[in-house]
Amino acid sequence: MNHFRIFCLTTTLTCASCSVGPNFKLPEVLMPSKWKNSSKTNTADIPVPGEWWKLFHSEELNKLEERAMQNNLQLRSALARVETARALVGVQQASWFPYLNNRDAMQYERLSASSFGANLPAGVSLPKIQRRRFQNLLDEGWEIDLWGRVRRSVEGSKAAQFGAMETVSAQRLTIASEVARLYFLAHSLDLQIDVVITTQTWRQEALKLQESRFKGGLANEMDVARARTELEIANSDLAALEGQRGNAENALAVICGEIPSNFHLAKKSRMPALPKVPGGMPSTLLQRRPDIRAAEQKMREANAQIGVATASFYPAFSINGSGGLESVGPNNFYDQRSRIMTIGPSMTLPIFQGGKLRANLRSAKATYEGTLADYRQAILIALQEVEDSMINSSAYSKQAAALNAAIVSAQETQRLAELRYQKGLASYFEVVDANRTVLSTKLLAAQVEGQRLIASVAMLKALGGGWQ
Repeated sequence: MNHFRIFCLTTTLTCASCSVGPNFKLPEVLMPSKWKNSSKTNTADIPVPGEWWKLFHSEELNKLEERAMQNNLQLRSALARVETARALVGVQQASWFPYLNNRDAMQYERLSASSFGANLPAGVSLPKIQRRRFQNLLDEGWEIDLWGRVRRSVEGSKAAQFGAMETVSAQRLTIASEVARLYFLAHSLDLQIDVVITTQTWRQEALKLQESRFKGGLANEMDVARARTELEIANSDLAALEGQRGNAENALAVICGEIPSNFHLAKKSRMPALPKVPGGMPSTLLQRRPDIRAAEQKMREANAQIGVATASFYPAFSINGSGGLESVGPNNFYDQRSRIMTIGPSMTLPIFQGGKLRANLRSAKATYEGTLADYRQAILIALQEVEDSMINSSAYSKQAAALNAAIVSAQETQRLAELRYQKGLASYFEVVDANRTVLSTKLLAAQVEGQRLIASVAMLKALGGGWQ
C-alpha cells in the first residue's frame, strides 16, 4: 500500500512538473524585401533544384559531384558527428527513466577491538571482530523531473543533433560548390592554354620569318632577338598555366576523396552555357541556408542550457532504494533472514554553493547572447554573399561583352600592323605589340568566361543551394 502511494505521488508530481527557464523564440530579424542587384543578374524566379549543379548540363561535372558526395572525407567526418550527437540525445533521454543496477560484493571486514569493546559491559567477552560480508543487491533510483532539468537537457541535445545535421548540409553545399569551382577553373585554364599554344605557334613562325629575313638582309638582329623573346615569353606563359591547371586538378582529386596521382580530368576547349540562377526572396535565406539553420539550432541549445542552469536552484526530488541478500559469512546467505530492503524519497536543496549556481546561470545566458550574435552575423554574411555574387555576375557579363569587342579590334590592329610592316611603313615592334594585345585580351576573355560560371556557382551557394 505504501509503495502504491509513493507511485501515485511521484506520478502526480511528474505530470504537474514544469520546465523552468525561457522557452525558445526565434528572434526577429529585419530582412530586405528584395535584392539590390537582382535586376542586373542572370536570375530567374524558379525553385533551386536539390542537385543544383545539373543546371550547367555537364555530365562530367555531375559525375564528379557524385564522387565527391560519396568519397569526401570531410563529409564523412561531419556525418560521424551527427551520429555522435544522436547518441548523446539518447544519453540525456535515459535520465527520464529509473535506473536499476545489480551489485554483488564480498568484503573482508575487521572491526576495531578497542572501539567495539569499549561499548560492552564489564565481564562480557569480545565477539568475533573479523568476518566476511556477502551481498547480492539490486540498486534502483529515479529522479523526478519536477523543474524540467532533464527535459531542458534533452531539448538542448536534440538541438545539438539538428545543428550537426544542418552542418552536414552546409558541408555538402560547400563541397559541391568547390567541385564546380575547381572544375570550371581547370577548364578555364584549358581555354587559356589553347590561346597560348596558338600564339606560340604564330611566334615560332614569326621567328623563322625574321631569321630568314635577317639572312636575306631584310631585317636586323634586333627584330630577330625581339621575335625570339616573344616566343620564350609564350613558353613561360604556357608552363605557368599548365602548373595552375595541374594544381586545380589535384585539388579536385582531394575534394573527391581520391589520390591525386590516380586522378585525371580530361582537357576541354568549350565551357557550358551560363544557366539561369534561381533568385528567390531574401527572406527565404532563413530556410534555405544550412549555416543559418545551424546557427539557429545553436541558439536553441544555448537557450535550453539556461533552463538547466535555472533548475539547479530548485530542490531535486528522487526515489532511491536497494534490496536483496546480505549476510556475514556464506552459510546463511540464502535464508529468509538475509533479505534486506531500503526505499524512499529524497530531496536535495542547494543552500550554499559559493556562487557556483549563479555563475553557471550567468555563463549560460552569456553563451546564449553569443549564439544570438552569431545567428545575426550569419544572416548578414549570407545577405552580403548573395549581393556580392550578383554584383560579380553582372560585372563579369559586362566584362565579357567588352572583351569580345576588344578581341575583334585587337585582331584588326594586328592585321594592319603586319600589313604596314610588310610594306616597310612600320617597325617590327608594332607587330609584336599588336600580337601581345591580342594574346592578353584573349587570355583575359578566357579567364572571364570561367569566372562567369564560377560566379554562378557562388550565387547558388550563397542562395543556399537546394539541400533540405
